[in-house]
Order: sequence, then structure tokens, then C-alpha cells
Amino acid sequence: MDFFTGSTVLSLFLGVGLAAASGFRVFLPLFFLSLTANIAGNYIEINENLLWVGSWPALITLGVAMVVEIGAYYIPFVDNMLDTISVPLAAIAGTFAVSATLVDMNEVATWALAIITGGGTAAAISSTTATARAVSTTTTGGLGNFLVNTGETVGALFLSITAIVIAPLAFIFAVILLFVVIKVWKRVKKRTSEIINHSTSNAE
Repeated sequence: MDFFTGSTVLSLFLGVGLAAASGFRVFLPLFFLSLTANIAGNYIEINENLLWVGSWPALITLGVAMVVEIGAYYIPFVDNMLDTISVPLAAIAGTFAVSATLVDMNEVATWALAIITGGGTAAAISSTTATARAVSTTTTGGLGNFLVNTGETVGALFLSITAIVIAPLAFIFAVILLFVVIKVWKRVKKRTSEIINHSTSNAE
């Protein structure tokens, strides 16, 4: 089923959807991309320069990385440590997701669009979830992190599957999510400032 073949727009929708999922979990969407390319190669078309993503070694490596990443986020304090590198890793994963699915553009345009749409989307979502986890750690002593971590994993899974099955819908979700992320980020920033100010007042 060559549903995405020859369609730059649909390929971009697929890539952005996976990039948004990368903002929640770095390796999960890449694993699903590799899995789909591996078992249903004609369903999506991969950039000829990145065909290795559909290989068995890539699938196994991404699968192991996905399991380790998901599990690590449920270990107290480790989740916060991961947040220190999650944003740049998410940006890289988002960029890769878009570049791997764009097949009808020249290389320079592909990477430029991938960095802007894929990397930017993933980084924005990842930075917001990292901030939310930091606030959760501060206000609940880490007890609320379980819900945050589970929500991120579910979000990554949902967006990944939707991107592969119904790419345009995943793109719409990604756009809506970005608007929500902006609002949440503003609220979290305000909440963080209030906590800092309250702590400073008590110290005085």
C-alpha cells in the first residue's frame, strides 16, 4: 500500500506526528517507524539516505533503547536526571523522524524542514514536560511523577500509532498539542515563580 509514496505533504504529516511523539519519549516513535518500515515496507516510504532505519539491527537497537528509556523514567531521581538531556535528544529524534519520512525533496531542503518542524516540535514538547516533572518533584516530592511519566508514555504511543495509521490526524494533534504546550508552559513558569518567591519569603 503506497499510501504515502510521492506525497510530500503526507510524508511531512507523518514526520511531524512522530516528532511530536518524540517530545514525550525519544525512542518509542522511532521504534514504531522502524517496525513499520520493517514489516510493512510498502506502507511508508523512507528517505533513501536513511533506509537503515528499516533494518533488523536498527529495530532491535531502538526496541532496547525504548524499553530502557521508559523504565528509567519510573526510577526516582533518574527521571529528573534524564530531563537534563531529554530536550536535545528529543530535538535530534524529531529532526530524524521528519528527515526519514521526507522522500521527494532535495537533501538541503529536507534537513532544513526537518530541523524546523521536527526538531522544533519535539524540543518544545520535551522542555514543557521536563518543566512539569520538575514542578511535580518540587510540589509532591516525586510522588506525582508516576502520573506525569505514564501520561508521557501513553501520549508518545498514541501519537506514534496515529501518525503511522492516520498521518493528517496526527499532524492536527501535534498542532493542537503545541498550542496547549505554550499555555501549559506559561502556567508552569508562573507556578514555579510563585514557589520560588514563597520559598524566598519564608527564608527571610
